[in-house]
Amino acid sequence: MTIWKMPLTLDQLKKRAENTMVEHLGIEFLEIGADYLRAKMPVDHRTKQPAGLLHGGASVVLAETLGSVAARLCLDKDRKGIVGLEINANHIRPVSEGWVTGITNPIHIGRATQIWEVKIYNEEEKLVCISRLTVANID
Repeated sequence: MTIWKMPLTLDQLKKRAENTMVEHLGIEFLEIGADYLRAKMPVDHRTKQPAGLLHGGASVVLAETLGSVAARLCLDKDRKGIVGLEINANHIRPVSEGWVTGITNPIHIGRATQIWEVKIYNEEEKLVCISRLTVANID
């Protein structure tokens, strides 16, 4: 059974990302599961720090994108919206090329707040970053 109250297709998510940071960084939504979202992001000139490694801020953008989109899909679009309250990230291992893939799952979906966990993996499926996003549900 799905948790989404505002179901969208992958094509609709891509369309909503046009002319945003999501599109600029090359983030691509891959899968909408019953209770998770998955997306990938390239490790290239847009997402690397000067030392040639994936920028921690780019990982946070991927995490916040996944968590925010998921949180929004859990609400009645005509009655509620979301705003971010807090995000944290632990960067576990460096990545210098290829793609990273993030997956978000809910920890808490409440009346006033939501908490989402995002795990980001490299192409070898090793954990690169773990993040937690808290959002407020607003009228």
